[in-house]
Amino acid sequence: MDKREELIRIATSLFSERGFENTPLSVVCEKANVSKGLISHHFKSKNGLLREIFIKTTELIIEMNQLDQSTKTAHEQLKALLESFFAQLESDKMLFQFNLNMMVQPNTRAILSDLIKERSDFILRSVQSIYNQIDPNTSLIISHAFIAELDGIALNYLGIYDDFPLKEIKAHIIAKYTSQ
Repeated sequence: MDKREELIRIATSLFSERGFENTPLSVVCEKANVSKGLISHHFKSKNGLLREIFIKTTELIIEMNQLDQSTKTAHEQLKALLESFFAQLESDKMLFQFNLNMMVQPNTRAILSDLIKERSDFILRSVQSIYNQIDPNTSLIISHAFIAELDGIALNYLGIYDDFPLKEIKAHIIAKYTSQ
């Protein structure tokens, strides 16, 4: 792993655990064993580092949403999307926590507002393209509700309940959205 990727990984972890506001660049430098100048060389500023991390997490979300729609029914596409969402939520808990923290904190939300909008629009278009196959008249509303439900699941799993029944919720949600 090169230094740039290592800095992103370490900063993501620190920002997730401590929050962006509570993590000075000096702590990132210390954990990565690099100078502040090296961080500035790669990212220009702490805000630049934050934006780069958000871009990386968006790339992961885009990968997660890359479905082969040509050979699958809409319900099969929903199932694949949900399987991917739950697998990522469980395996990349830190990245989901990072995203949650960055999107709800006013200062980081302001720094990332354009990137948040781009990502949100991408996710909505992806989900709506599936629901357009089921019912084009309600696809926008159902897509918003679907996304909001998954956001709520992530929030509860990551930040509210230590004993959140993720596997049972996954089974329930997959059955709910694929048996219609």
